[in-house]
Amino acid sequence: MHKVDITDYSIDKIQVLEGLQAVRKRPSMYIGSTDERGLHHLVYEVLDNSIDEAMAGFCTEIEIILDGDNTATVIDNGRGIPVDIHPKFGISGVELVMTKLHAGGKFDQQTYKVSGGLHGVGISVVNALSEWLEVEIHRDGKRYFQRYTRGDREAPLEVRGETERSGTVVKFKPDEEIFGNTELHFETIFKRIRELAYLNRGLKITIHDEHTDHHESFQFDGGIEEFVEYINHGKTVLHEKPIYLGAERENVIVEIAIQYNDGYHENTFSFVNNIHTQEGGTHLSGYKGALTRTFNDYARVHGFIKEINSNLQGEDVREGLTSILNLKLPNPQFEGQTKTKLGNSEVKGIVESIVNEKLKEYLEEHPKIGECILQKAVQASQAREAARNARELTRRKGFLESSMLPGKLADCSERDPSKSELYIVEGDSAGGSAKQGRDRATQAILPLRGKILNVEKARLDKILNNQEIRTLITAIGTNIGDDLDITKARYHKLIIMTDADVDGAHIRTLLLTFFFRYMRPLINYGYIYIAQPPLYKLSKSRADHYVYSDAEKDEKLDELGERVQIQRYKGLGEMNPDQLWDTTMNPEKRTILRVRIEDAIAANELFSILMGENVEPRREFIQKHALEVTNLDV
Repeated sequence: MHKVDITDYSIDKIQVLEGLQAVRKRPSMYIGSTDERGLHHLVYEVLDNSIDEAMAGFCTEIEIILDGDNTATVIDNGRGIPVDIHPKFGISGVELVMTKLHAGGKFDQQTYKVSGGLHGVGISVVNALSEWLEVEIHRDGKRYFQRYTRGDREAPLEVRGETERSGTVVKFKPDEEIFGNTELHFETIFKRIRELAYLNRGLKITIHDEHTDHHESFQFDGGIEEFVEYINHGKTVLHEKPIYLGAERENVIVEIAIQYNDGYHENTFSFVNNIHTQEGGTHLSGYKGALTRTFNDYARVHGFIKEINSNLQGEDVREGLTSILNLKLPNPQFEGQTKTKLGNSEVKGIVESIVNEKLKEYLEEHPKIGECILQKAVQASQAREAARNARELTRRKGFLESSMLPGKLADCSERDPSKSELYIVEGDSAGGSAKQGRDRATQAILPLRGKILNVEKARLDKILNNQEIRTLITAIGTNIGDDLDITKARYHKLIIMTDADVDGAHIRTLLLTFFFRYMRPLINYGYIYIAQPPLYKLSKSRADHYVYSDAEKDEKLDELGERVQIQRYKGLGEMNPDQLWDTTMNPEKRTILRVRIEDAIAANELFSILMGENVEPRREFIQKHALEVTNLDV
């Protein structure tokens, strides 16, 4: 039985900053949206409370159960939420946490030194946005229970018997009045708990979908070292075991795992208190700076760089790098577009000193690994020099004038990027139709000739010597990689428009791979879209009907009856300009899909599998997902 010390988590530790108001009226203010993402955020907020118990050292196991009626249950073996009556508010600690916004132990540094989630907002917001919520607390040898309906308690906290365990059980049903669709997806939650299990060494997290009887359990005693090995699965690594750097300074716990592969891309993922800091921040700046400095110092001392040569650049020492940066700290300050950029100034120096010290020690103790990494970095440096001229062709200072833009670009007259959109079109034929059918005021057209270079298999010098990629970079205006400046984007909608066949899908994947590897902020800021041209034209009695899927075609055929002419569009060039405008480009009628990175680690894995050198992982992927293909046109 898991025994816990509850003396330092008592009723006087719970503080209230303000009452629970307006959550049901404006749910997006609290959970971001009421779509599928916001719905699953409810599960994560309950889960985060249990994770906080684990980070504090009081919880070793968490279980998530998805019931068939779209309810979720989260069970942990932590200390259990305090049940005493709060001296100021006259209600139990459980009820305070469940009904008051900003109530909880996260505001007391003695209760939780570090915590994730919405910093005390989470569980009360979940309660407010649930049709009903039940909480069961195992604490002090007793089992307590309380039920809420849309945020309001049904009855006071009651004792329902004795217990030998400790912990909290929260079961809730998301409210259809708020979300509409309340179907919780196993795969979505599964990815998050796998990540959390890697980040919290030794913590066991289990998920069970009772509807499908799908069950998964994660426990990684190797922590982030296993995480790096997972990301590098299918790649050829330069050293078998990841490099682990870890220390605690000034109440900040820093863990870093590093493993190099023979590829050309860096994959560094940073986390603070289990939150993925997609926009980086002070911790990432400190890590990258120290990594570059330490490798240069080592290279100078051991003769990998001659005295007359310039230092290795950051991009040189990070080529082929896969790393996880995992911090736990009190009072993280988040900022940036998505509130996932760490702003704590003191953290930069802490991370720098740990990397400088620990990495230097490792390299001195493992000279063969150091030699292997630095040989690759020197090769990358040589390739960078070769790419310098090509890179200069893509550099931009401010918004470019039309005279400097690629000749094949049909630009729009609008100069406000927020009102401008660029269609990236496959082939000159479709490009011609798009140019004629577009709104010239706001829509620019860039036709690409054939398939662009697969950037997954190429170094930057080769990439920047590819004419189609150079044209694309120049048209967009932001530059790429470390030089990318999102404020110089000439369009805030970049719409990939390709044929609905295998070649079109391949071109789309090549473009998405390029954007993900070299222009990821464009995806993070929501600038990348995919056009949805129709698959069929159904004609009857001189009336044309456009449908966008086989299911929609079958439904429309049933509606129209007999004597319907069916035309299957295999290429955009088969449509005349008016048809292309009406079906695919008219903002009032079209459907475009915004590209989002819900899980950057999963996206990295997918691009590596689909576009990388190794055939076996790609074969496994195709075999696994072959039955999911609904429309294959070869």
